[in-house]
Amino acid sequence: MALIITLVLIGIVLLAIELLITPGFGLPGILGLLSIIGGVILSFTEFGQTTGLIVLAAVILSLSYFTWLLLRSNTWKKIALSENITSKADSTPAEKGLVPGIKGITISRLAPSGKVRFDGTDAEVWSQSGIIDNGTPVEIVNTEGSKIIVKKYQ
Repeated sequence: MALIITLVLIGIVLLAIELLITPGFGLPGILGLLSIIGGVILSFTEFGQTTGLIVLAAVILSLSYFTWLLLRSNTWKKIALSENITSKADSTPAEKGLVPGIKGITISRLAPSGKVRFDGTDAEVWSQSGIIDNGTPVEIVNTEGSKIIVKKYQ
């Protein structure tokens, strides 16, 4: 009987690991189901139909109870991330003050994209006309969404 109880408990633990830790339906879930099924089959073969049905009912009731516990909102609130993300991935060039006509200096080679420093603000830019070497003065020609297009400034 100890083997049956052990198999069922190991199966429940493996199913909990599958639900809470491992994404998808993988090895812990399969092993958990096999362990529970093995425990129920072993109870039928070793102790007869009455004991087998009692073990099967206990497994169904315990899995139902644990599922009910998992589906309650308080359980998920304790393990879920509850912080809101308020930052943006990147602001538009106009929000940074980068508009056509602003001048800067390349801090990397533009081939055709690279970094330019505009009055202390570094930005990823694209060259309008090919490769521009490091340390070359450039001017913003145009902005297309978040893309900044520059040309050499003389």
